Amino acid sequence: MISIPRWTVYPALVLLLAMLWPAQPAPDDPMTLSGPATAAQPARESKHPRVVVLGIDGMDPDILGEVVAEFPDRMPNFRRLIDEGSGIQPLLTATPPQSPVAWSNFITGLNPGGHGIFDFIHRDPTTRSLASSTTRESSPTTSISLWGGWKLPTGGESVTNRTGASFWSLLKEAGIPADIWRMPINFPVEGALGWSFPGMMTPALDSAYGECTLFTTDPDRLASLDYEKVVSVSEFNGRIDTRIAGPPNPFKEGDPHTVAPLVVFVDREAGAVAIEISDQVIVLEPGEWSSFVQVSFEQIPGLVGMIPPLTPVGGITRFYLKSLEPEFEMYASPVNIDPEAPAIPVSEPSDASEKLAGKIGLYYTQGMAEDVNSLKNELLSDAQFMEQVDLVYGERRKMLDVALDRYTASDEGGFLFFYFSTVDLSCHMMWRHSDDEHPFHDEVIARADSSKWSGREGSTWRDVVKDLYMKMDPVLGYIRNRVGDDATCIVMSDHGFAPYHRKFSLNTWLLENGYLVLHEGHERELPETDPAHQEVYLFVPGVVDWSKTRAYGMGFNGLYLNLAGRELDNPDTDEDESGIVQPGQVDGLLAELKAKLEAEVDPKNGRRPVLRADLASEVYTGERLAEAPDILVGYDSGYGNSDEASSGRIPHQILSDNTGGTFNGSHLMAPDVVSGVLVSNRPVRGGDHALEDLTVEILARYGVQPGPGMDGQRVLED
Repeated sequence: MISIPRWTVYPALVLLLAMLWPAQPAPDDPMTLSGPATAAQPARESKHPRVVVLGIDGMDPDILGEVVAEFPDRMPNFRRLIDEGSGIQPLLTATPPQSPVAWSNFITGLNPGGHGIFDFIHRDPTTRSLASSTTRESSPTTSISLWGGWKLPTGGESVTNRTGASFWSLLKEAGIPADIWRMPINFPVEGALGWSFPGMMTPALDSAYGECTLFTTDPDRLASLDYEKVVSVSEFNGRIDTRIAGPPNPFKEGDPHTVAPLVVFVDREAGAVAIEISDQVIVLEPGEWSSFVQVSFEQIPGLVGMIPPLTPVGGITRFYLKSLEPEFEMYASPVNIDPEAPAIPVSEPSDASEKLAGKIGLYYTQGMAEDVNSLKNELLSDAQFMEQVDLVYGERRKMLDVALDRYTASDEGGFLFFYFSTVDLSCHMMWRHSDDEHPFHDEVIARADSSKWSGREGSTWRDVVKDLYMKMDPVLGYIRNRVGDDATCIVMSDHGFAPYHRKFSLNTWLLENGYLVLHEGHERELPETDPAHQEVYLFVPGVVDWSKTRAYGMGFNGLYLNLAGRELDNPDTDEDESGIVQPGQVDGLLAELKAKLEAEVDPKNGRRPVLRADLASEVYTGERLAEAPDILVGYDSGYGNSDEASSGRIPHQILSDNTGGTFNGSHLMAPDVVSGVLVSNRPVRGGDHALEDLTVEILARYGVQPGPGMDGQRVLED
């Protein structure tokens, strides 16, 4: 990737390439970024004990054991850690075992009834529509209308929805330094006595989770993709004029997305393009990724001289040139918050993100950096997606260098947490290739060579899950070499992993069993193969008869009763949607739902999709219990609530094969199925241990008492 000033003229792109191409850096090899670290010195003696936690999202204890046994030469650092401590221990995950819930358990030492995060998706009790689980508005969003479609927004500030003190805030109160790197569910970012960076659930600039864009000249490709941000472009005399969408514009009625002009100059003789955007030019060949480029999005140009122009909002994006022939096709990543000039703080202290960028370059700031939606929506191939995964992995290795430089240079010691998402998000999307029984298994892809990605001769995509685990071994080794053997070293995960073969649609089950009732004239969705198929959402006014409905589903594991006094009437409709289930009916209805869900049988194979349906009142404690779903539906291995039902839709079938467009490996199941991992160089105490226990253990290492509501137990021997 070459970045050059806009004033550069390029009537002959061939000449430009000939002059500048040799200076283009080769892509980073993530397996060699940190090297063996043989020259690194262990951390100096410190005032406070050194405790280092490597958080590997989605690492499964059974799979880890299998990979260590099968590839001992490629897992020397895990073998050493396993031998030094007490082997591979299962770590009890959250109910339900979703990342926002599980990491919140770890952060606060509380169960969901205490910290208030119950799912990726919560529901609005008035509209029954989707609501954010991790943030809430501290003041209502309002605006003052101006003229010409402009407005002046006021209010609408977001704060964290998670309650309970983070363990690093308790360490801070005790004067214990801590650096927290890419911790999930740490947005808005919470400060430590050190640097703190947020991870999963940190928004992109363009949307909550980030939405990539595909530019194509191919009309057939455009017609075949069911994705909103596929942009049709036309080429004239080797030039393509288009634009890239940025953040919503709060100063315009309707909050339309701001845009930045994008021009692509195509030179097929040179086999490359020059991309002009925000005063920069990037040259790419097909199959090549750019580095991040900064992009400016203008929100308000100055209204007739009455309002001064605002500084444009800056974001960052990167490009991948998929093809020039037979059609032009190019991917653009979601627009991330620029760490050098963040529109919203993405570190604490706020200038830490800029300092980090000064050391490693621009980097992904969005929470789920691995772009799973690009593969779900067939914008990138499996191999191309894994190239992007490796970009994120390499970036994290660079971050780790900076983190360890900071940590080992200080004689204060203290706590260090560093997070990798590589295993989790890749297993979600690539599991099918290692699973011959998966309905979406593709034997052609499974047999394809993956050695360029894995760095292991002879590997195929069938081995991808094992190779993902092997990529974590040099990370562990590098940490141990840098911090020395005196440091307490812990590897942990929030949950494990399992196959996801069959989709169970909870709202359709509730409909067929008479718990969810539609108004006359409304039906569930037609099959998706039916040309007349339309999505049916339970929260669209007039669809569900709330005067007869006793239960509905929202989120990946949540079932809510239509409870009187809690589910409220929507004042914006003519219908009375107030809940109908009276307090005296609750226990009997919950027992009935639990029994029927656990007895449901899949006619395809005779298995029971629901391993257990937990009542929130029995598995949660804490001040926020009343906000929880009434039942946490725990699916067995191979099953999960469909994406459609999770977002409030009512699909045609209760059960269907998982044949694409979603995760094919998962952990959104019963906690028994997907325990996390605990491995340490210190002996582990006997008995079962949970995420909340590990929180108490970290505090105890520094003599800090557990916070209110924490009831975890010590994990490691002194």
